Amino acid sequence: MELRVLGRTGRSVSVVGLGTWQLGADWGDVDEAAALDVLAAAVESGVTLFDTADVYGDGRSETLIGRFLGATPSADIFVATKMGRRADQVPENYVLPNFREWIDRSRRNLGTDRLDLVQLHCPPTAVYSRTELYDALDTLVDEGRIANYGVSVETVEEALEALRHSGVATIQIILNAFRLKPLDEVLPAAERAGVGILARVPLASGLLSGRYTEDTTFAPDDHRNYNRHGEAFDVGETFAGVDFETGVAAARDFAALAPDGVAPAQFALRWVIDQPGVTSVIPGARNVDQVRANAAAAEVEPLSGDRRQAVRNLYDQRIRALVHDRW
Repeated sequence: MELRVLGRTGRSVSVVGLGTWQLGADWGDVDEAAALDVLAAAVESGVTLFDTADVYGDGRSETLIGRFLGATPSADIFVATKMGRRADQVPENYVLPNFREWIDRSRRNLGTDRLDLVQLHCPPTAVYSRTELYDALDTLVDEGRIANYGVSVETVEEALEALRHSGVATIQIILNAFRLKPLDEVLPAAERAGVGILARVPLASGLLSGRYTEDTTFAPDDHRNYNRHGEAFDVGETFAGVDFETGVAAARDFAALAPDGVAPAQFALRWVIDQPGVTSVIPGARNVDQVRANAAAAEVEPLSGDRRQAVRNLYDQRIRALVHDRW
């Protein structure tokens, strides 16, 4: 597995990480034994980055990771967690006393004295420009509660604002073949600043795996069912903001662009890995087979310029008008 330095953290991490939203909630039920098997398979496949959040299953995802790492002390895993979404989404809640409370809970969940990386979890837009917010995060570093901090954003504009602040080590942003806008400004700016990029929703909630048809249904507790129109949180987190029927049809065209012998999901992940400035792509997984297949994307040959251009052409023709100016 190729390793890349994760921005200002200075730590090297695998180019394919593991997103663990699925192990907490909102993707249908995953029992604890299956979740621990997923974590073990990731490590066996060369993954060294786990991404989680305090809100995933209200701490379930963090707790499972903490239990796994406690039982597997030889695993050299960099854990990126997030904070903020368990509270009311108003700027007034993003203050140092709350940060200490939230972080101490995550430290207990993960069984560690110091968190590797804490990311603000898509807070209200106004939060990103508040100098006192970054002062508070710097204080948490000084106190030894966290080693690094970053931001997880919904929009390009939020990412560019965060890049103005020197303490930000990483930016997490939605990036996939159906969400190309970050390529224009965010990735080049982050690369110039030495800030790491974690690419989330790389398969557009599974659309780019090519496994869905217009008749596919999802469980009631799966966000791909209950958040299709943004009923619970930003609709861009579900299918990258593309309506399901359009996405399924475009995904068929995307799959046809994959190199011979490469599964559509691996093609989608390799496309992200190949983007200049990306440190790690963080697909989720509900089972061991998915973990191993995702990790194998790192072994796919880098894509040719013609194939990358074909992906952009598909985006311009089928997707751009739906998402490009929204995020």
